Amino acid sequence: MEIIPTILEKDFNLAENRFLQIKNLSSWIQIDVIDNVFTSGKSFELELISKFSQLNSTLWDIHLMVKEPVNWINKCLHVTASRIYGQVEMMSDREIFVTQAKNSGLEVGLAFDIDTPVDNIPSECDLILLMARRAGFGTYFLDEKIYQKITEAKKFGKKVAIDGGVNQDNFSQIKQFGVDIIYLGQYFLDLINEKEN
Repeated sequence: MEIIPTILEKDFNLAENRFLQIKNLSSWIQIDVIDNVFTSGKSFELELISKFSQLNSTLWDIHLMVKEPVNWINKCLHVTASRIYGQVEMMSDREIFVTQAKNSGLEVGLAFDIDTPVDNIPSECDLILLMARRAGFGTYFLDEKIYQKITEAKKFGKKVAIDGGVNQDNFSQIKQFGVDIIYLGQYFLDLINEKEN
């Protein structure tokens, strides 16, 4: 199981500060992109990650919570992303999104909000990302429905990832369900500090 830190910020300076906190702790970092359509609020401009100070060999993982994620593939390539996810609720054709991302040399996943059933997974899709709480800005607790969704998602034979609401109270239980990747916000730093103390 892999643990990957995330950056979800509206302000570039806050995003850069977070990057500096985590850049040496993980080879992968996920950038969450929100366009004020799928959910309220707008994250800092994706292109600005190239302006982060002390850029190193970070592997960028981009979670596109935007209208028609297929239209963002070139932006993701511009910032040298290695992996992208698109929210299925915001795309008109999953097959086209997956095919175009794969043809661009990207690892690609489909992301499902907590109330969206996991179905219609194209064969070329590499990963399934399950939101464990409602997507977007704000603090929400992990939704217990996630455990059944993990079981359902694993039937597709793809890597299964979890994002949102994971903390010290449910981390062990999530691990026991055999997910491949857990994306963590603040709790990532809490875990690191815990290991160091």
